[in-house]
Amino acid sequence: MTKKEIIEMAEKAGITISGEAIFRLCELVEKHERIACANIADSYVNGLERNYSEIIAEKIIARGQK
Repeated sequence: MTKKEIIEMAEKAGITISGEAIFRLCELVEKHERIACANIADSYVNGLERNYSEIIAEKIIARGQK
């Protein structure tokens, strides 16, 4: 989800936030989504392949640490 999409969703919901607050909100939503996606990836594999799902989860989370 992009910052633009989050702003559009907030506006559709009747939420008006300006300045730095909207960008902070976007960062928080993005972080939450990365962690949720990483948890899904991590939950799919067991056994020997488990390392692959952990690597995928780590890479998803790392996307926000630029």
